[in-house]
Amino acid sequence: MKCVFVTVGTTSFDDLIACVSARDSLQIIKSLGYNRLILQIGRGMVVPEPFSTESFTLDVYRYKDSLKEDLQKADLVISHAGAGSCLETLEKGKPIVVVINEKLMNNHQLELAKQLHKEGHLFYCTCSTLPGLLQSMDLSTLKCYPPGQPEKFSAFLDKVVGLQK
Repeated sequence: MKCVFVTVGTTSFDDLIACVSARDSLQIIKSLGYNRLILQIGRGMVVPEPFSTESFTLDVYRYKDSLKEDLQKADLVISHAGAGSCLETLEKGKPIVVVINEKLMNNHQLELAKQLHKEGHLFYCTCSTLPGLLQSMDLSTLKCYPPGQPEKFSAFLDKVVGLQK
């Protein structure tokens, strides 16, 4: 089963959950050969109805102790731009699309996503551009994130959030 895993981390990102579970997005996901969509919705108010057909399954949950199992299963991860979620996904070697929450002020998430995209590790978009990106992206162009270098990532993060010059 080809699987897409969507995570919002410990927060809520209703726009992302609404976007990815919309009929048009589900059609795109199916057309790309995926037959399972797992939504981790956090504190969100948007709670899509889980369903299962012969050709497609939608699973929904709020939290689990660990996302490790779902990340392991995933052939594609669509994530909010939280540093923890990005790093965990990149370290597992999974292709990731980071969706920027435009409603957040002082958006360090955008800077983080832009830099990791520039280095070739991920794709990023907003909710409104996600369907188009899913159709146009080429996952084979993504570069593996070098494992086991959390100090590089934390130094980069310090720079992005202004803790380091």
